[in-house]
Amino acid sequence: MILFVFNLLYSKSVVSQSLQMNSKSKAYYLSSTGDDNNAGTIKSPWKTIKKINAVTLFPGDSFFLKGGDSFNGPFLLDNSSHGKKDMPIVITSYGEGRAVLYGGKSSAIQIKNTRFVTIQNLELKGVGRKNGNTSDGLLISNSDNIIVTDLDVSGFRNAGVSVYTSSFVHITKVEAHENGFAGIAVSGVYQNKASCTNIYIGYCNAFNNPGSPVILDNHSGNGIVAGSCSKVLIEYCTATNNGWDMPRKGNGPVGIWCYEADSVTIQHCISYLNKTSAGGGDGGGFDLDGGVTNSIIQYCLSYQNQGSGYGIFQYAGASAWLNNIIRFNISENDGEVSEAGAGIYIWNSSEDSMQFQNCSFYNNTIYNRKGAAINYAPLSKRKGFVFYNNIFVAAESLLKRNKLNDIFFANDWWSIKNKSVQVNPGEFNIDPGFNLTDDLNPTSCDKLANFNRYKIAASSPLQNSGIDLTNMFGIATLVNDFNGDPAPVKGIGACFKK
Repeated sequence: MILFVFNLLYSKSVVSQSLQMNSKSKAYYLSSTGDDNNAGTIKSPWKTIKKINAVTLFPGDSFFLKGGDSFNGPFLLDNSSHGKKDMPIVITSYGEGRAVLYGGKSSAIQIKNTRFVTIQNLELKGVGRKNGNTSDGLLISNSDNIIVTDLDVSGFRNAGVSVYTSSFVHITKVEAHENGFAGIAVSGVYQNKASCTNIYIGYCNAFNNPGSPVILDNHSGNGIVAGSCSKVLIEYCTATNNGWDMPRKGNGPVGIWCYEADSVTIQHCISYLNKTSAGGGDGGGFDLDGGVTNSIIQYCLSYQNQGSGYGIFQYAGASAWLNNIIRFNISENDGEVSEAGAGIYIWNSSEDSMQFQNCSFYNNTIYNRKGAAINYAPLSKRKGFVFYNNIFVAAESLLKRNKLNDIFFANDWWSIKNKSVQVNPGEFNIDPGFNLTDDLNPTSCDKLANFNRYKIAASSPLQNSGIDLTNMFGIATLVNDFNGDPAPVKGIGACFKK
């Protein structure tokens, strides 16, 4: 099992940043009714961001922008302005509501070559991805120990929040929408996974990020994407209605995914109703893409995405795809529009099985009332793919194309139309008895624990009929199921009756 102890340690240390001040620290205030000739105090505030950008900053300095007022950015911090662990530089609102920082055609905030900065409780706005904006809403570049929380970011052609070649960045409670390339994007030097590391993204929503009008040779319109990075935790996030205006037919976008990345965990997230260009191959829910290693998707829900619920992809030119896990997830009616045509889509355009190895896919539930459960692309050479204790339900074709030497054991296969299907020894053809009368799918991650549609019946012969995975894949102790309940040792599917 892949462990991410760094995230716990990181959260305790970075989130402890506070508003402590030293003898040189100051609090500066801005108001739309202020004057740049004032003292910059709460009773005598400044008026413009330009005044702030001219200030020599010290650790512990803080900037308070009056809630409900609007200010023209960008707000700039560089290597001349940095905080300390217990004395970060803070940018926030005061009074009632959030202050609005307009980026216009550029960014609203840029943080470059600095450290220990906290940004919170602000609204960042650009003029729009098709109205002349050319940048990111919040750009964090070559920096470390940055906290971002409680932001609303929209109207930027690139990403709402972009993290580049930085470390120990903590992003929570961000609403990223109406942006071009992505809601939230993490990246480093291409194929240098150590160039951007220790990133936490939690409790964020990326929605209606349609695509960039100027990216004509690659993907855009992603919800949350992380590439060329390592030690990344994405949890309790949602992605929906992204990618509907990507101006090309081809790869991408996806709701929540990673590429050229190591030690990434995506968990307790929902990705739904994401889209792609007409005839495009992606537009899916989640994806471990080219060059991903030692990573995991768990406890996630994907539904009604145009592409597959869970993409397992390797593209030509990527570094090797190795040692990844997909477990205790649910896919419902994904892949009905794109070429994926299935809840799970497996593709390897490198045409080299040595570049695409060791995928452990277990205790997932895949339900597809129109398409297939699993679809192998014509280019999909691979090694060491194993599928244990899953439930696959589909309209007719449960599995498309050649499964080659993949190992399938203790999975349940159920055809909605044909009912009885031939299965191999050690596999099952049993109606899982799902209660599908509730037509409402959750749109908030706090509802996942009570999402009971895919619990198998307590009386089902599938109960405790799977293979014991306790000592497989390095699992030292029993893990929880999709709903957060203890998983039975031999449970089949993503969730179980208590």
